[in-house]
Amino acid sequence: MPKITGGTIVKLLLVSLLVGIVLAVLDIDPQNVLQSLRDAFESLIAMGASLFGWAFKYILIGAVVVVPVWLALYLWRYVRGRN
Repeated sequence: MPKITGGTIVKLLLVSLLVGIVLAVLDIDPQNVLQSLRDAFESLIAMGASLFGWAFKYILIGAVVVVPVWLALYLWRYVRGRN
């Protein structure tokens, strides 16, 4: 892992200053950026929850058929393997 030197810290400060100036000219502040990220994250969570809620119903319907068939085949293989 590379060492963090004084030169690295100075470079980070200069780049941060330049980016800060550009963002200020564009009238963008950190609070708005963080709020936008939070809103995007909440939207993504809500979208995922609605998708899972939609899929969950169909997963349960399919599991009513798939799980008993799988269990019967699994037990059948187990019984045949013991003989």
